[in-house]
Amino acid sequence: MANHEIPATYDNMVWGYFDAATPPILRVASGDTVRLHSFPAGSQATLHPDRSRVPPAYLEAMEKLERGGPHFVTGPVYVDGAMPGDVLQIDILESVVNMDHGHMSIMPNLGTAPDVFTDYETIHPDVDLARGMMVMPWGTEIPLDPFFGVIAVAPPASWGRHPSPVPRAFGGNMDNKELRPGTTLYLPVFNEGALFTAGDGHGVQGDGEVCVTALETGLTGSFRLTVRKDLAYKKPFAENAEHLISIGLNEDLDDAAREAVLEMVDRICERTSLTPNQAYMLCSVAADLRVTQLVDGNKGIHAMLAKKYL
Repeated sequence: MANHEIPATYDNMVWGYFDAATPPILRVASGDTVRLHSFPAGSQATLHPDRSRVPPAYLEAMEKLERGGPHFVTGPVYVDGAMPGDVLQIDILESVVNMDHGHMSIMPNLGTAPDVFTDYETIHPDVDLARGMMVMPWGTEIPLDPFFGVIAVAPPASWGRHPSPVPRAFGGNMDNKELRPGTTLYLPVFNEGALFTAGDGHGVQGDGEVCVTALETGLTGSFRLTVRKDLAYKKPFAENAEHLISIGLNEDLDDAAREAVLEMVDRICERTSLTPNQAYMLCSVAADLRVTQLVDGNKGIHAMLAKKYL
């Protein structure tokens, strides 16, 4: 299988939207690996005040790309053989911070408590790449745990241009910190070639992403893309060596939890001889429901079930 590199240039990205009509920048075979680079979500207002620390290619992208939303996404990548109704298996192999800083913001009408936090500001925490640490302006250090906030295939063509903030069945801005190296994500395919994209690098994030940003920074990542014609998943689903990870996305957090539980029940029944009733009861004693994020329009709940219980 081949390995492909996508340089961090504006003509390999779109800014703030997903659209099945966007021409692919690369065509790969099923099973190939793609290594790509991404820029932080944001705008001119969130750039580091010391412009010498901002990658020139990031500035060029802001100057030359049409902005549809906050997220830079690299791609799309056409995967040979992928057709609507298939599933794209995305093995996450690498997520590495490639900038010496990031940014965080409190912004109007966003976050979990916008009526309380009206003193809007943006900070630029340093990143100590050698030690793998984020350093808050007041001195607190937090270990990096990088992942891509956005991993997606193209939405159905009938949707037209879809803004990047709201995650849906095609993936997108899920902001799920479990989607780190060692995890496999499965996304349903809606268009020929799947049209894979990734971006929105997060250096570290807590479940919830409560103020609306994680540590927004640049990432380099590698993904192995495999077409699966033996799966019929209709929603995002993930797993790692230890856990099954179901993903619920809905405006209502209760409904997102319901979606995550039902998806987990389906996957348990698919992999075992348990009945739906038995799988549902197993979830009640062995699955952990976590708030993925509260701030992206469709809120997220992900359920984690240890594979040792299957």
